[in-house]
Amino acid sequence: MLERSIPLPFQLDLHRTLVGVRRGAHDPTCHFDGNTIVRASRFSSGPSTLRLEIRDQQIEATAWGDGAQDCLDAIEDLVGLNDDVSTFQPQHPTIERIWRDHGSVRMPRTRGVYEALIDVVLEQRVTTFEARRAFHQLVSKWGEPAPGPGGLQLPPEPDVLANIAYYDLHIIGVERSRADTLRRIGANARTLDALASAEPADAYRRLTSIPGVGAWSAAEVGLVAFGDSDAVPIGDVHLPSDITYVLTGTAVDDDDAMLEALQQFAGHRGRVIRLIQAAGLHAPRRAPRYAPRDISNQ
Repeated sequence: MLERSIPLPFQLDLHRTLVGVRRGAHDPTCHFDGNTIVRASRFSSGPSTLRLEIRDQQIEATAWGDGAQDCLDAIEDLVGLNDDVSTFQPQHPTIERIWRDHGSVRMPRTRGVYEALIDVVLEQRVTTFEARRAFHQLVSKWGEPAPGPGGLQLPPEPDVLANIAYYDLHIIGVERSRADTLRRIGANARTLDALASAEPADAYRRLTSIPGVGAWSAAEVGLVAFGDSDAVPIGDVHLPSDITYVLTGTAVDDDDAMLEALQQFAGHRGRVIRLIQAAGLHAPRRAPRYAPRDISNQ
């Protein structure tokens, strides 16, 4: 067990900052409890469980497992302390108000491209409920207990994921296309995680060169693993309507309309999306929530 205290240079909303890292209230790899967050993850040095809590304007962190040191070293990126907001000066009245009220929400950077892709691929073409159920079953069946207390599970090791038979994935609701993509990212996990240190343009180019990983999937990974404040998921079912509704007053279900509305925030378009979501703003709902059909590279 290793411990570290990190002074906070600004107010930080830990839960809303890390909400994109957790896959629902029953995520077996991540648990939110009051002011505490516990998360299990893998590092090159080994698995680790991280416990985070904000007390007296500082983060109190405890890590267990062979990857504990690397885990602690990654905390400032993980919770958005290195997120650069110096050029974010919104003039839009709604976004200016949201930023004033929710400026404690920052962009996380987990560096875990492999782990982020597991979540993202499972969310393709299905409802949120179906994706989270499949993730829970995948981790419960092929993951392993995380080190330390908390009862969390680790995502499957890359070699394990790469060799799961299609039939076994089919049983948990993952059809052939997503199953093939999951096995592919398992086989290339080390190369994928290295993309967290690559230039953004090159990282996205290499991500979308993988069959089954299109623009939407790459942007979702960017928002979590890269800490990319400008990433915009293209192809999402509800996002264009939500963003255009908040920014223009009219919900338009069109990616081009969303990109046009976000253009004024170039460099921080992903941040604006996350702030709108943190504020709980969205267009009126008219249909069940489905995840995007990410087919640009299938």
